[in-house]
Amino acid sequence: MSATTTERGRRAGGGSVRGTAPPSAPARGGTAKPPRSRADIRAGYAFLSPWLLGFVLLTAGPMLMSLYLAFTDYDLFRAPQFIGIDNFTALFADPRFLKSAQVTALYVFVGVPVKLAAALAVAMLLNAKHRGQGAYRSMFYAPSLIGASVSVAIVWRAMFIDDGIADQAQQFFGLPGGGWVGDPDMTMPMMILLAVWQFGAPMVIFLAGLKQIPPELLEAAAVDGAGPVRRFLSVTVPMLSPVLFFNLLLETIGAFQIFSSAFIISGGTGGPADSTLFYTFYLYIKGFTEFRMGYASAMAWVLVLVVGIITAILFRTSRAWVHYTGDVR
Repeated sequence: MSATTTERGRRAGGGSVRGTAPPSAPARGGTAKPPRSRADIRAGYAFLSPWLLGFVLLTAGPMLMSLYLAFTDYDLFRAPQFIGIDNFTALFADPRFLKSAQVTALYVFVGVPVKLAAALAVAMLLNAKHRGQGAYRSMFYAPSLIGASVSVAIVWRAMFIDDGIADQAQQFFGLPGGGWVGDPDMTMPMMILLAVWQFGAPMVIFLAGLKQIPPELLEAAAVDGAGPVRRFLSVTVPMLSPVLFFNLLLETIGAFQIFSSAFIISGGTGGPADSTLFYTFYLYIKGFTEFRMGYASAMAWVLVLVVGIITAILFRTSRAWVHYTGDVR
């Protein structure tokens, strides 16, 4: 057989000659991937080991331990005694537990929307082009860096106590004084104001989202006769809905964990009349003041369950109002 005949046979046979095995097919997606060596796998786990150790020792381990303690009677000084679900049943017979849940729910469902509304409003103002916008953004973001500190909570308490700055301003405008810290009806607005004052973090995220909205869409809506409110509701809000969902999720989870500011402003009592007795504050009292660690662990897991349910609801309802680029609805 001549070389020419052999070459023709190779072309007709798809690149192989009778008696020889065809080449192996490449892996799906292009070229075949070389197998990972054991040394590469060991190196990967070595780099991952600090995080794994931290997760097991500092997160997963304590969580599993607290889950066990939730079913025990434990006071930090004696060995835990298993009591079943008694801690959970005792929760809903405890009036202070119910009060703490009520205070926290009011703070979350009123404070979070007000904070996000303020953050979005300021973000839209800062989105306009003007001189010194970098300095303005820094000034508006600064409270978020120090808002959760003990020093700010002390200053906030001093502003709203009897004869404080807020009290003097009320009296100047002819309103009754007396301070907000000692008034059960005014402590919640005071705490919500403190939360709203820390709107810098969601504001920056909103500002980044506003920068991604194509100006052509707003110009087209204006040409069609849409006013500012209509453009905001029909263009800005739908385009910003993923960012809004992200901020809503983070701020809701964070609001359930409020502790330090309430502790400082109330002087560690939750008063007046338990009006600042937030859930985590009461959990701290049960665990580290009354040393009922089993009861506190049960409270912690109830909080985890509630936050998980609310998070699931947010994700479920987001299908109806969160619009991502490229979605077909």
